[in-house]
Amino acid sequence: MTIQVRTDAEPIEIEADAFLPTELGNFRVRVTTDAEGNEHSLLYTGDISSAESPLVRIHSECLTGDAFGSMKCDCGPQLKEAMKKIQEAGCGAVVYLRQEGRGIGLHSKIQAYALQDIGYDTLDANLALGLPADARDYKIAAHMLKEAGVKKVRLMTNNPLKIQGLRDNGIEVDRRVEHITGVSIENINYLSTKGKRMGHILDI
Repeated sequence: MTIQVRTDAEPIEIEADAFLPTELGNFRVRVTTDAEGNEHSLLYTGDISSAESPLVRIHSECLTGDAFGSMKCDCGPQLKEAMKKIQEAGCGAVVYLRQEGRGIGLHSKIQAYALQDIGYDTLDANLALGLPADARDYKIAAHMLKEAGVKKVRLMTNNPLKIQGLRDNGIEVDRRVEHITGVSIENINYLSTKGKRMGHILDI
């Protein structure tokens, strides 16, 4: 994405790609807008276009976990741990997708939370609302990686659907890197459901 800025001389084009210092280290952040107008981010460090197989995390937006520190899920700790590991590796990226609540949106996600409060698990809550268990699409993630010159990755994930989603869209997954963190008494049932009923690879 570029914008044009007028100066007294010639107009200059500015890429939506800028330096972003964080508490976990220095990154750059790049924004890509999809066909529906959703803005997704690539948070990266190092020369990911030249790296043979950079460390990558595909992370779906989770307002409650990422911003509010919710312990109902492991999303916030997963995001921070991914950023930390990428800094330690010296090269890698987080693809941050605007796919709240496994793609059902924030409003529906909180409705599902209300059902979980009365005993539904994370899968049955979605189904009771007439929603899919997981509505995410990884085509935009693959596009963003290709846009950044990345063709092969080491993927931090416990979810086989992310691996398949990248492979189906032209990104080679060289290796899966286990990404378990943020396990607590508040989310153990949520994680167990993902492992037993949704196919996630979780040795907890």
